[in-house]
Amino acid sequence: MQATDNRKQITVGVFILIGLVIFVLGVFTLGSQRKTFVKSFTVNAVFSDIQGLKSGGNVWFSGVKIGTIKKIQFYGTSQVQVFMNIEEDAHKYIHKNSTASISSDGLIGNKIVVIGGGSPKFPFIEDGDQLQVNTALSTDDIMKTFQVNNKNLVDVTSDFKVLSKSLVEGKGTAGALLTDEKIAANFRTIVENLKNTTASANRMAAEMNTFTKTLNTKGGLADKLMTDTAVFAKLQGAVTELQKTAQSASAMTENLNKASSKFNQTDNAVGLLINDAKTAEQVKSIMKNLETSSKKLDEDLEALQSNFLFRGFFKKRAKAEAEGQK
Repeated sequence: MQATDNRKQITVGVFILIGLVIFVLGVFTLGSQRKTFVKSFTVNAVFSDIQGLKSGGNVWFSGVKIGTIKKIQFYGTSQVQVFMNIEEDAHKYIHKNSTASISSDGLIGNKIVVIGGGSPKFPFIEDGDQLQVNTALSTDDIMKTFQVNNKNLVDVTSDFKVLSKSLVEGKGTAGALLTDEKIAANFRTIVENLKNTTASANRMAAEMNTFTKTLNTKGGLADKLMTDTAVFAKLQGAVTELQKTAQSASAMTENLNKASSKFNQTDNAVGLLINDAKTAEQVKSIMKNLETSSKKLDEDLEALQSNFLFRGFFKKRAKAEAEGQK
């Protein structure tokens, strides 16, 4: 009987020992998952909407879990302050200008806090510091945006349906282009003309390219004009001579204008003959008298040749002229 009691006590003691071991292992396991026995420091952030964030939630930094949410409490009139325990090992990566934002652990997972590293120009964060908040779109905001986009998509689809119906029925300019063969033919003609114009422009560009290459040909006129100083000097001299000729022509034209202006005045002989009718009649009379006098002189000379006193003289002179011609 006593042996049986001892056996029961030993059995109970073994089970109690096993239970204690399991309890201790469970405590350490949960503590390691919750980072209970890891040295940490506390920071906080104030959010306008924590989107269902709960105490005990995870805190992530660059995709690595670095802490847990310690406490959540109201702050001010309508904000919420979240306190976070951060592992001491992450202290050297988080700066004072780091930001905190709320995200999800997966597409529909638990809410978590994500911390950004900040700039190395700022000192490292300290225990009790408050992080800046980076406001991101919540799931509700995203769903509202999806709803608005869906409504817009429905409106666009309806408009496209009406437009396609109008096109099929031949309404409007686009519908006429699709259904009216005459307009379509005219449009094809316009396109063909544009094609020909483009081809002509390409040919012109090619010809201009060839022409410019010719201008750059070594030894050509254009090349000499641009590079040969002697040819340029000759050309410059020719231009100078042309300028002098133009000046001389201008001076001569001016002199002719002055001379022609004299023709309209009566203070000179030519102007008097041209503009004074009386003087012109006198000149005509003088010319007529001269003509009459010369005619009478010819008759007198002919009479002298017939006179026997001068006949021998004229015969000798005629004979001398004939011998001179031989």
